[in-house]
Amino acid sequence: MPPLRIAITNQKGGTGKTTLALNLAAGLHQRGSTVILDTDPQRSVSQWASLNEGGDLPEVQHVQEESDLTEIFRGMQKHRYLVLDCPPTLQTQTVQKVLSNVDIALIPIQPSPIDLWASIDIADEVHRSKKHNPRLKAFVVLNQLDARNSLSKSMHEALAEFDFPTLRTGIARRAAYRNAAMEGTSVYGLGPRGKSAVCEIESIIKELLKS
Repeated sequence: MPPLRIAITNQKGGTGKTTLALNLAAGLHQRGSTVILDTDPQRSVSQWASLNEGGDLPEVQHVQEESDLTEIFRGMQKHRYLVLDCPPTLQTQTVQKVLSNVDIALIPIQPSPIDLWASIDIADEVHRSKKHNPRLKAFVVLNQLDARNSLSKSMHEALAEFDFPTLRTGIARRAAYRNAAMEGTSVYGLGPRGKSAVCEIESIIKELLKS
């Protein structure tokens, strides 16, 4: 069975792509061999993983823009999951190549209509990619959710315009995600401090694996 390939993408910066990519990969790694492919020239996920001293994170491989993704995937058939952290731009060919070769695209967005509207271009790119990659599934992941505030009517309307399903589980605004980054681990590596965050990531994984 070929590995399940999941891309975390949004051309807008600051949406939590790297946080979702690393923690999602950490959860998947507990289910089967997982590799994180860092396609972002900023190498944020590589830098995060470089701080890991316990060795409990999945392997991270940096992917150059000119790399042949098909060839890279061919060499990773022994793994069960591949998680790709994409660059925050559509100005290169990287995102287009990734979306043409993965099974799932996750689009993290902060819960405001302004952030959602700023992410419309990636939605258009996903729709274009589906013409060449009909197996591609795309989902919005709401990030930085505040439990004290419900989604506004305008946010629900904006989500409807986005034309992709939104995962039932979002990512709350939690110190655990920041602490994990500072300590070079995932929320799974925080022990009791990361319990609530782990529950979120686990719910996202279960939803994806059933999709």
